[in-house]
Amino acid sequence: MPSPYRAIFAVPGTKGFSAAGFLGRMPLSMMGIGVVTMISQLTGRYGLAGALSATLAMSAAALGPLISRLVDRHGQRRVLRPATLVALAAVAGLLICAQQRLADWTLFVFAAGAGCVPSVGSMIRARWAEIYRGSPRELHTAYSWESIVDEVCFIFGPIISIGLSTAWFPEAGPLLAAGFLLVGVLWLTAQRATEPVPHPRREHTGGSALRSRGLQVLVVTFVATGAIFGSVDVVTVAFAEERGHKAAASLVLAVYALGSCLAGAVFGLLHLKGKASTRWLVGVCAMAVSMIPLQLAGSLPFLAVALFVAGLAIAPTMVSTMALVEQHVPRTELTEGMTWTSTGLAVGVALGSSAAGWVVDASGAGAGYAVPVVSGALAAAVAFLGYRRLSGPVPTEGRAEDDRHRRTDDDERVA
Repeated sequence: MPSPYRAIFAVPGTKGFSAAGFLGRMPLSMMGIGVVTMISQLTGRYGLAGALSATLAMSAAALGPLISRLVDRHGQRRVLRPATLVALAAVAGLLICAQQRLADWTLFVFAAGAGCVPSVGSMIRARWAEIYRGSPRELHTAYSWESIVDEVCFIFGPIISIGLSTAWFPEAGPLLAAGFLLVGVLWLTAQRATEPVPHPRREHTGGSALRSRGLQVLVVTFVATGAIFGSVDVVTVAFAEERGHKAAASLVLAVYALGSCLAGAVFGLLHLKGKASTRWLVGVCAMAVSMIPLQLAGSLPFLAVALFVAGLAIAPTMVSTMALVEQHVPRTELTEGMTWTSTGLAVGVALGSSAAGWVVDASGAGAGYAVPVVSGALAAAVAFLGYRRLSGPVPTEGRAEDDRHRRTDDDERVA
């Protein structure tokens, strides 16, 4: 491991919570694509598969910030365990209804309940932010490391989920994803030493992290960015099936994540100067442009190469996003702020996967790749329009309030 990455793990407990976070985030890459594969295997209906995946993502988008706000107030252990149990019960209901071929509406009910799954990635990044408060170099490396972990999940998650659902039985992928979630959350919440200190007094002040104008730009941009990811997943599965190699979709999507993983690894080694907002804008535009070559894909090897190149822009953009969230959101609301970016992605994934599913059903997989192109153009447009909010002076009101709470917490611990 390169020395900057080795250095951030010198603090006791960091290896443990990062490993737990890896397991807890596997469902992020497995559940949606697993549901798409499961439903397409059982019914052959990509429209229904995409709509269910969209419902799951939209539910997570609605519930995720609420769960994270409770975490900021009451702590990770007290909130994550009950939320995870609710999500697992809903996933079990979804799989049973799909296996028994029950009415479509039952699938949507349980898919909505499964959205109670917590944003484990935000919980891990909040722990890093607590440990390396005031150390931007180390925090940049930590965020880069977690982006690498995210992409490793997306390299192996789809392979495992699609592979099991196609080679074993249709429900196998989502079932294993639920198992990863259970183990990851239980392991993470058992580690109390690195858990960020909750701020219960925030219950009485009202408001949300989303009142930050900078965070609003990030979230709206990430809605369009998420539509890229959601549509690419669905269309790639359909594209591979049209060519008689449906299981190969997992390998192609893994190559997409591999490009991001390698870029994130290099990005974490760099000692960057300049504004994070500028790096973020360049990254969003690069993601948008990289969708254009997908229109030319005529074979799986060409598609894999195009997606690998497209993946190079993902992790650096995500790392810059986390840095901007920390700049624009008070620390007492940091977990919620990070989760709002995930929410934007989830909403986008829902819209993108649903739109792509209907386009594939109507016109075939080749036409489906128009969806990520349009999504990328929208992301770039919003990023340009909102750049001033991110590059200008950061409002001090939230920071000043954050500092007052921090001093009070420190005084209480000393007392």
